[in-house]
Amino acid sequence: MSQADCVLGVGITENETIADIFQMNDSQKEQLANAGAELKYRNELLNNRLENLYNRHPQSTVEELNQLALKYRSVMDSMELVQSMIDKKVLSLFNQKQYDLYLSLCQQASRSPHIITPMVYADSVYKKQ
Repeated sequence: MSQADCVLGVGITENETIADIFQMNDSQKEQLANAGAELKYRNELLNNRLENLYNRHPQSTVEELNQLALKYRSVMDSMELVQSMIDKKVLSLFNQKQYDLYLSLCQQASRSPHIITPMVYADSVYKKQ
């Protein structure tokens, strides 16, 4: 059995909480807020599709209900993909220390982390090897 994805939780968890846990800089916080707004907008569109689907799709027969369920599942899958895309977008802003913390938290939660390449910031301090 495969592990579930390790979601960062943009749009689910308060931005301030994410920023505090990962000690985000001001630029990262701003981009986190933008990503959260993008997620909210995309999910509103998908929620509207669900509402229209429910209100307009025939539901008189078992076959019609099965078709409705398939269409509903498709929209829900889209919401999951949007969440993953937004989380990856924010994770791509992380420096190595922030990403290492994310990996550690995922391991503790027995979740599969998203794989990204951490950013290198001019003000980042790295250990010399």
